[in-house]
Amino acid sequence: MDIEALMTQKGMRDFTDEQRQTFTTDATQIRQLAQIIQARLANTQIDGDRTGSAGRRARKVARRLTKVARLVEKAAAETEAVNAVYLREVVELPARRARELEKKNDRRQRLGIAAANVHDKVGKSLTTSTNTLTGMPPVQPQTQPYAGQQVPQYVSPQPFQFPGQTAGQAAPVPHIGDFFGQQEAL
Repeated sequence: MDIEALMTQKGMRDFTDEQRQTFTTDATQIRQLAQIIQARLANTQIDGDRTGSAGRRARKVARRLTKVARLVEKAAAETEAVNAVYLREVVELPARRARELEKKNDRRQRLGIAAANVHDKVGKSLTTSTNTLTGMPPVQPQTQPYAGQQVPQYVSPQPFQFPGQTAGQAAPVPHIGDFFGQQEAL
């Protein structure tokens, strides 16, 4: 078996057809064999058999052969499924992805959504929200600064200050006893 030939659409189709045909033929032969063995064992008496013992014994053996035939038929079906999955997941995948990408781009153009516009709008929205929350007046952001120009940065006039605290002074850490009442020993 040539692996390079197998990895083509025609090669995979030929391989799965051959395997399916082999399995189907084997399953048919096993079913016929089960019928022949059952008929022969049903007519074979072993010392100490009671009435119907030979028939029961024959059905037990034939049941196992019939199960083998079913499993071989299932293998034939799975072999056919290999070809279907190979076509869908390997051969047709690039074309399907290209169609999906084309649909996505068409939808973006129809709705007027361009990737650059979305990024600009999100950036402006975040800047406006940040300025509103910090109390700074709204500033129109420049998309890109010029070569020698610095980007303005926001500096808080009182960094990390809490109410009732003066600049440069750290508040004392409270004691846990201040929050819970002192209990007397029992």
